[in-house]
Amino acid sequence: MSETPSPREVFSELLEGITGGKFTELARLYAEDAVVETVFQPVGPRLFEGRAVIAERFGQLGAHTPLELQAQNVVVRETDDPEVIVAQFDYRAHHRDTGRDFEVANVLVLRVRDGLIVHSRDYHDHLALAVAGGNLPQLVAALEGA
Repeated sequence: MSETPSPREVFSELLEGITGGKFTELARLYAEDAVVETVFQPVGPRLFEGRAVIAERFGQLGAHTPLELQAQNVVVRETDDPEVIVAQFDYRAHHRDTGRDFEVANVLVLRVRDGLIVHSRDYHDHLALAVAGGNLPQLVAALEGA
């Protein structure tokens, strides 16, 4: 019988899957009733509830992402709660459509129970992503319409 992975190990597997473009495999890291909050998402939903919804989101990202991502400056901090870690990292990114190379800062606060993510608060630099993708005018228009 294998040992239950630690929160740090689950995060590492998540990050490796994202940078490896293995989006369709990532939902298995989440509990059936997991909640993901994309706190700084400028438009669209900021709350995703349940493994099926999270799997659908990862499927959409995998099918449509024009990004090549490489994680760097990864720092994982454990907290006084053994289920919770805070991970800080940067993506060194290449946008295939625009040809732009850029960096994106990220922070994830993960609660992992029994080897599965039960809650995640994701803080990503969505403005950097919009600029790199040439989508800043669309973002501004969406924000003005909100």
